[in-house]
Amino acid sequence: MSVENKHNVLDFESCSMRKPDGCLGKWQSANHKRFLTTSIRRDRGKFCCLALTNPSEVVILGRQESSETS
Repeated sequence: MSVENKHNVLDFESCSMRKPDGCLGKWQSANHKRFLTTSIRRDRGKFCCLALTNPSEVVILGRQESSETS
């Protein structure tokens, strides 16, 4: 499996809401994926965001069939 299949939780943090919002948008544009859920909370004076990518967009690759490798 690719590393992407195992890591579909992302985190962003900043002192203002503008930076996490911009980071989320840039990440989506660069990776062509949507977020399934996002949670933004304030922690110790910073805005912290946890985002889960949509699992239906995760591509799972299997092993090649033995007839293909022979």
